[in-house]
Amino acid sequence: MAKNRKQTETGKAFEYACAYGLFKKYSDCTSVCLVDSPQMQTARHAYDNLPLEEQAKYMQGAMAAIRIIDRLEPKLSQASAPMDICLQADSKGIAGDVRDVLCIRGCDWEIGLSCKHNHHAVKHSRLSDAIDFGKDWFGKRCSREYFNDIRNVFLPLRKIRDESKSSGCPALWNQMSDKEQRCYVPVLQAFMKELKRLDDEYPSEIPALLIRYLIGANDFYKIIMNDQRRFTQIESVNINGTLNRPDGKRKALIDVPILKLPSKFYEIGFKEQSKNTIVVVCDQGWNVSMRIHNASSKIEPSLKFDVQLMAMPSSILIQIEPWSC
Repeated sequence: MAKNRKQTETGKAFEYACAYGLFKKYSDCTSVCLVDSPQMQTARHAYDNLPLEEQAKYMQGAMAAIRIIDRLEPKLSQASAPMDICLQADSKGIAGDVRDVLCIRGCDWEIGLSCKHNHHAVKHSRLSDAIDFGKDWFGKRCSREYFNDIRNVFLPLRKIRDESKSSGCPALWNQMSDKEQRCYVPVLQAFMKELKRLDDEYPSEIPALLIRYLIGANDFYKIIMNDQRRFTQIESVNINGTLNRPDGKRKALIDVPILKLPSKFYEIGFKEQSKNTIVVVCDQGWNVSMRIHNASSKIEPSLKFDVQLMAMPSSILIQIEPWSC
């Protein structure tokens, strides 16, 4: 839990570094407001709590990202309209918007940044016998057979939790022998079986809906700061074509291609020699790794996915910017 709390704090600190870096960069050439909000205050507090040396690293990482984005987004330096820079609430991510930092000019234009500190993970989601992932992810309900399969895992877990709580000594996952074979494997098998069933029922729809669910409904720039190697990487996720717009006749120095969503599953299966991770390989170059785990040390009747995009279309624009010395 302490590790997760630290990751959250460092993530918030990097969000603030990116927002404040944008404010510093463009306040000389356009009217910019760093919007005060509970989210901004939380992120600023996380940044201020870092040692000064760490603050300098985070700002270097943010400014490297901004140098890249400046070449891609002419409207950032537009002088004719004021720009707001704000941070989104975490609840937006649950609703499908993974962007952390927004740059907005009225109702006509906005871009978003997803800020990652030393990791590439995308959306995390839970599975349980009370969650219809088909409905939540795709708008397509899961079958009765799927729920029957996973109840064989989650009902015993609920019983263990309730009985241990009533005794005043909550049961822990590390006390369960062979939790992978007893819990992870059957849940993943049921999940894969249902994913294939949904794909058969709705041909060509589910692969695209899966990717849209995982990466969010909006176009964005994904910023990944790498402390050890002292560079920042930008991935331009431009599915709807809203990134890279010109400012009148002034165009970006680099074109950002529009990415194609998949329409086929090539493979859905366990990662080699793994009992907790599956891989989903699609056409158009999309490759997803989904690792399931218990999010809490205490036994509870749900499991959580850690999802990584292992491969994306070859047309995606990925740029790396070294930090200044």
